Amino acid sequence: MTTSPAPTAHGTSPTGRPRVVVVGSGFGGLFAAKALRKAPVDVTVIGKTGHHLFQPLLYQVATGILSEGEIAPATREVLRHQQNARVVLGEVVDIDVDARTVTSTVLGRTTVHPYDELIVAAGAGQSYFGNDRFAEFAPGMKSIDDALELRGRIFGAFELAELATDPAEIDRLMTFVVVGAGPTGVEMAGQIAELAHRTLRRDFRNIDPERARIILLDGAPQVLPPFGPKLGDKARRHLNEMGIEVQLSTLVTDLDAEGLTVKDSDGQQRRISAATKVWAAGVQASPLGRLLGDATGAEVDRAGRITVQPDLTLPGHPEIHVVGDMANHPDKYPGVAQVAIQGGRYAADQIQRKLAGKDPKGPFRYRDKGNMATISRFSAVADIKKLKFEGFIAWVLWLVVHLFYIIGFKSRVTTVLHWMVSFLGRGRSQRVATQQQVYGRLALEKLGAGFAASKTGGPKDHPQAPDSVNPDQQHDLVGRRTA
Repeated sequence: MTTSPAPTAHGTSPTGRPRVVVVGSGFGGLFAAKALRKAPVDVTVIGKTGHHLFQPLLYQVATGILSEGEIAPATREVLRHQQNARVVLGEVVDIDVDARTVTSTVLGRTTVHPYDELIVAAGAGQSYFGNDRFAEFAPGMKSIDDALELRGRIFGAFELAELATDPAEIDRLMTFVVVGAGPTGVEMAGQIAELAHRTLRRDFRNIDPERARIILLDGAPQVLPPFGPKLGDKARRHLNEMGIEVQLSTLVTDLDAEGLTVKDSDGQQRRISAATKVWAAGVQASPLGRLLGDATGAEVDRAGRITVQPDLTLPGHPEIHVVGDMANHPDKYPGVAQVAIQGGRYAADQIQRKLAGKDPKGPFRYRDKGNMATISRFSAVADIKKLKFEGFIAWVLWLVVHLFYIIGFKSRVTTVLHWMVSFLGRGRSQRVATQQQVYGRLALEKLGAGFAASKTGGPKDHPQAPDSVNPDQQHDLVGRRTA
C-alpha cells in the first residue's frame, strides 16, 4: 500500500488559502464545489467515480435510450475551468474530525487530505431492507454499473427466449418484475413496456415481445406515494392500460434466480416465475454517515442518515456540513436531487459568509420545486406547488426540467436527438449488451476480499485453476457453466 501524506502542515495550503474538501461528486457535492468557484479557497472534490451521475435518467440507460456518457460527464471536465478546484479519485474510508483530515483510497494508494471546511455529500445506495442476498438476482438502480447490468439482463432475456423451446421457460424469460412503485420503478416499468410493445415487436421470429409480462409491485397501497392519491391513481390506471400489472400492498419475502415469492395483504404467499428482476425500492445512506456519527456523537437513524443541525452542520463541529441523502434534517426533507443541490449551495454560501466575517445565513430551508415522473412517451405526472399535471403537458415539463439539469451542452444536444429517435420513432440507439455487463459484478463479488488490485487496475494474484477440468464442463468465476 502506498500512502500519500498531507502535502503541507495542518492549517496551511500551497496557496495559503483555507482548504475545503468535498466528499462526493453527486448533485450535492458538485453544486457545492461550483458555488465556491469565486471564493478565496482551495477546493478538493473526492469521488468514488470519475463522473457526475445524473441519476434520474439511469433507467433510460438501462432500457437503451441513452448512453452512459450522456448522463455521466467526467467530473474533471465539468470543473475544468474552475481554477480553485481539484478533483481526486478515491473512496473515503476515514474522517478524523479532531485532526481535520479525510483519508481516501484507490487501487492500494491511500491519500490523506487536510481540511478547514468539510462538505460531506456521499449520497445513498440501494437498500434491500436487510435482505442483501436479493442483490445477486435483482440489481438496483443507483450506478452506471447497475444500469448497464440491467440493460444486459433485459435485452438478454429476449434473446434467450428466442432460443428457448419450453413454453414455461419462455414465459419465465419474458416476465419482468420491478420492485418499488416510486418514480424510479414506475419509469422503469413504463420503459420496459415501451421496449417490448414498440421497439422490439418486429425483431424476433420465434417469440412475440408484445406478450412480455411486466409486473410492478410495492408494499405501499398506492403508486407514486409522494404525488398524492389522485395522481397516483391516474398513474396506476395508465400503467394498466399499457399492459403493466400493478400489484400493491405486496411484499417480497424471497428472491432467487428463477423468480420471487411475494406475500399479499391477506397474508397469502405466491410465487412469480421471472428471469429479470429490478430493485427500485428503498435507499441506505453512505456508511460515512455512521462513521461521522461515531466520531461526533451525532445520532444516526436506521437508514444510515446522520442527524444534522438546522444549518446542516454537526453538533460541536460547525466546520462539517452534511448535505443530500446522508442528512437527517429536523424538517425531514425528502431524498431528492433538489434537496442535495440546494443543500450544497447553502453549505458553500455559509462557508463564504464565515470567511468574509458575516453572520450565518440562518437555518437551511428547502424550496420544494415539485415532483415529476414519466409513465410512457408523451405521458407523465407532475406535482408542482399544489398544481397537478398529467399527460402530455406534464411530459413536456419533465423534458424541460431534466434537460436543464443535465450537465454540458453536448450532453443536452445528444440527449434530445436520442429522445427524438426513441419517442417519435421506435428505435433505441443503445442496445449493446455484453456478458461482462451482466456477470462482471457477480464475478468480482465471488473473488471477495482475496481480490487485490494493482495500480493498473488488474488483479495482482490470479485465482488458481483446478488441476483438472472437464473441457465440456468449464465454469466461470461465478460458478456458471460456460460453453
